[in-house]
Amino acid sequence: MMQNVSHVRFFFLSGLNETVNYRVVLFSLTLLCYCFIVLVNVALIVTIIFDKNMHEPMYILLCTFCMNGLCGTTGFYPKILWDLLSPVHVISYSGCLVQAFVMYSFACSDMSILAVMSYDRYVAICRPLEYHSIMSKQRVLLLVCFSWLTPFCTNVFLTSRLELCSPYIERLFCVNWVIVKLACFSDDTIVNNIVGYITIIIYVFHGFFIVWSYMYVIKTCVNSLENRAKFMQTCVPHLTSLLIFLVTILFDMMHIRYGSTDLPQALNNFIAIQFLVIAPIMNPLVYGFKLTKIRKSILSRITVKILFLR
Repeated sequence: MMQNVSHVRFFFLSGLNETVNYRVVLFSLTLLCYCFIVLVNVALIVTIIFDKNMHEPMYILLCTFCMNGLCGTTGFYPKILWDLLSPVHVISYSGCLVQAFVMYSFACSDMSILAVMSYDRYVAICRPLEYHSIMSKQRVLLLVCFSWLTPFCTNVFLTSRLELCSPYIERLFCVNWVIVKLACFSDDTIVNNIVGYITIIIYVFHGFFIVWSYMYVIKTCVNSLENRAKFMQTCVPHLTSLLIFLVTILFDMMHIRYGSTDLPQALNNFIAIQFLVIAPIMNPLVYGFKLTKIRKSILSRITVKILFLR
């Protein structure tokens, strides 16, 4: 196990320094947002778990996708809600590393799950006769485990060996690259940079795999009315989620590494949290409204409860 050589015990988060006059409003909106994220994601997860008709690869992956969204947002919202009620915004060194790891795992796992979902749609549309043999429950479970466990090979652990010379983080929450930039000696971060770029390359290949899958899907759907209907029903939600994820996460990554420090604090905060707000809300809503099985199951449960209350 790598020894922690940092002399920093706590980090001071400066993202809320300019929000003193709006704390109550921001707390209320943040709490409402988090409650809504939990509600829509849990609703989708519970619907899939309790409806045996949805115990299929596509819905199992969707359930995993929503679970990952809950894990990621739980790493952010409770802490920011506490900070909004506190006059001092601090986080322990170990807590900061844990939060950075949760954020990293959330983003990486999302990308991996989206890649697996694209492969699932490729097999379902391009090789329908082989679908159940290729996408067996055992293989789906293996792919889900791969998606969740891959981020454990992360340079967050490498960050723990760095000697840090500043306890000040100009963000709402901890991110690995921001912690690395606090290192006293730039030469110590060479390994972190190499591992970071290797990680980026790995997930760029995930992106190429998704593009490759959908090239074949679109090619297959062009001349088939049935496949076009299947594409609109099951692939459009996935592509929407993918687009939301890529836009928000790439925006944040580019801002962290190359962004200007002269931007207003409110804009910096918006760029930082958009992937923790937009995607976790939109993903379950997009799938819930678009996928007929989920929509019917949720509506039927709501109808039963209304009738029961009467």
